[in-house]
Amino acid sequence: MHADIHLYLHELRGEELRTAAARRLPREPLRTQVGWTLVQLGLRLVQQAPVGTTRLA
Repeated sequence: MHADIHLYLHELRGEELRTAAARRLPREPLRTQVGWTLVQLGLRLVQQAPVGTTRLA
């Protein structure tokens, strides 16, 4: 395959991939939601008394 054609095909495929990526939903809101869910889970685990002990209230 001629080098110019090979380079053109790579550029064309790269443009197709960039276009497809731009149409997808951004991932940031999902990452933020998962992160906060993990924080809430961690806080719940910290608030629970360890197994085999009682809370002093």
